[in-house]
Amino acid sequence: MIQLFNVILVQPLLNILVFFYNTIAFHDLGLAIIFLTVLVRLIIYPLSLSQIKSQKSLTGLQEKVNEIKKQYAEDKQKQTKAIMELYRVNKVNPFSSCLSLIIQFPILIAVYQVFRSGILSDNLMLYSFINDPGKLNIIAFGFFDLAAKSFPLALLTGVAQFFQTKMLSRKKIPPAVKTDKGAKDESMMAAMNKNMLYIFPVLTVIIGMSFSSGLVFYWLISTILTILQQKILFKQEKKQVKVN
Repeated sequence: MIQLFNVILVQPLLNILVFFYNTIAFHDLGLAIIFLTVLVRLIIYPLSLSQIKSQKSLTGLQEKVNEIKKQYAEDKQKQTKAIMELYRVNKVNPFSSCLSLIIQFPILIAVYQVFRSGILSDNLMLYSFINDPGKLNIIAFGFFDLAAKSFPLALLTGVAQFFQTKMLSRKKIPPAVKTDKGAKDESMMAAMNKNMLYIFPVLTVIIGMSFSSGLVFYWLISTILTILQQKILFKQEKKQVKVN
C-alpha cells in the first residue's frame, strides 16, 4: 500500500520538483518549490474553490439558520429538517468542505514525504526522461537552508494561516439572537470558531518548528495562494451582488 502511494503521488511530485529545479528554477530549490506549489494549487483548484465557496455560503446563511433555531427552539427534529431544507434550496452542502479536505489530504502527505526524504536523498527516484542533477542544492536563494528548521519561517506561516482563516470566519451573532434559547448552541459554535481562529495559527507555528524549512516554505506559499484565491473569489461575488 505504501509502495503504491509512493508510485502514484510521491514519485511524480518529486520528479516534477526536480524537473523545475533543472529547468525554469535554474537549480534553485526555493524557486522549484514555488513552481511546484503553484502547480499543486492549480491541480486541486476545483476542490479548494468548492471548499471556499461552501464555507462562505455557510457563513452567509448563518442569520437564517439562527432564525430557524429561534423558531423551532422546542423541536430539534423540525429545526434540523428546516436547516437542511435551507441548505438544499440554496444548493449548499455543509459537508463539502470536509470532503474537499479529505481528498486533498493524501496530496499533503505526499508533499511531506517529498520534502522529508526525497530532496535529501542521494538516490532520487527519477524517471528515465528526467535529468539527474545529483544531490539537490538545499541552499535556496543563496542563503536559505531548506533542510534546517526555522522559527521565523514557521511564525510567518502561522501569521498567513491566521489571515487565511480570518477571511472565512463567521459573522458575530446579533445581540437579539444571542438571548434566544434556540441560539445557545450557535453561540457555542461561534465561540469555537473564534478559538480556532487563533488555535490553527498557533498549531501551525508549533508544527512548522518541527519540520524542515523546505516543507514549511511550501506550506507558506500554499497559504498565500489560498488567500489570493479567496480574495479573487470574494471580489467576484461582490461584483455579482452589485450587478444583481
